[in-house]
Amino acid sequence: MSDNTIVLAFSGGLDTSFCVPYLIDQGYKVITAFVDSGGVSEAEKTAIKSRALELGSNEHREINIADALWDEVVVPLIYASQWYQQQYPLLCSDRYLIVAACLKLCDELGTKNFAHGCTGMGNDQIRFDLSVMCLGDYQIISPIREIQQKDIQVRDYEMDYLRQKGFSVADKSSQYSVNENLLGTTISGSEIDRWQHPGEETYALTKPPAEWPSESMTVKISFNKGMAIAIDDEPKSGPEILAFLNTQLGQYGIGRGIYTGDTTVGLKGRIVFEAPALEALKVAHQALEDVVCSKSQNRFKPQIVNQWIELVYEGLFYDPLKADLEHYLQSSQQSVTGDVVLEIAGGQALAVEVTSENMLVNKQAIYAQSADWTVDEAQGFIKLFGQSSTLYHKINRD
Repeated sequence: MSDNTIVLAFSGGLDTSFCVPYLIDQGYKVITAFVDSGGVSEAEKTAIKSRALELGSNEHREINIADALWDEVVVPLIYASQWYQQQYPLLCSDRYLIVAACLKLCDELGTKNFAHGCTGMGNDQIRFDLSVMCLGDYQIISPIREIQQKDIQVRDYEMDYLRQKGFSVADKSSQYSVNENLLGTTISGSEIDRWQHPGEETYALTKPPAEWPSESMTVKISFNKGMAIAIDDEPKSGPEILAFLNTQLGQYGIGRGIYTGDTTVGLKGRIVFEAPALEALKVAHQALEDVVCSKSQNRFKPQIVNQWIELVYEGLFYDPLKADLEHYLQSSQQSVTGDVVLEIAGGQALAVEVTSENMLVNKQAIYAQSADWTVDEAQGFIKLFGQSSTLYHKINRD
């Protein structure tokens, strides 16, 4: 393979569409790679391939990472049962696996050149670049950052460039940046970036309140050591679980949100996101975990989880600390086996039933109603438990 061969992570959107003829003009032989992380129909994948070849790609590859996305992202994320800054379900996490797949293709083709369509303003450039640096010795080419040194109106520059080359540009390219995968959908741009009310056309997976079904639905999710394995007693693979829940629960508006918070580059960010499946799995897993793990486990785990979530969000997916933390998360799931029934209604997924052989339930006691200890034992416990606080006030009382 010649030194001018380059693998481009290609999505078919405005940025990566611009990259193809731009890289060709720079003397590269472009191999486009669409890394399928889910959420894209066969028709859309066919259109992406056609677009790549139309733009001048020498060869187009399609790589499926659905199973890897489940194993490496969803499983530990549901173990964690927490979102970034309590809001955002890390829908960006497929970026790391996209890089890994593209670099594997680079190795297959015998080239060290890798290109992506990230801008110099966002977090994805960090996720892409740091992943490349961790995974091997490759040359990173980022056309969008290159043109940002020439023109601050990047999207206008890209569209003009493509049109001058004789290529079409979709109208939506000028309004929104849409990222869709098996985890869900994120949308930015236009009124979203202006901190205004997002229009209904920004949503893809979830229905608005006016279109929610009038009747509620229930769904049972079965877990084995923290991992979802079946829906309504029917065994399913991880990707199948995500696809099923995204479709069914999106009808009820589950998992729709607007994230506003801190980004890695130091700006306040705002995106619309939809993650029906992840939201349902989080609610169900948390309900099960709460009742099978000890109080100490449930109190300590958030400290581990917060660190893991920050590493994944900020671009440090391949930092060794992340792997260390995942060993703890996996260990914490040994008792998290059972079934959870969710009631889906009114934009909310509520855990209404939990069954497990591992529930930490005292069969001789019911909270606030009956117990297998005496009143004297309870009063003695209260006295000792609060002794430090009461002693402080006794000594320092005026």
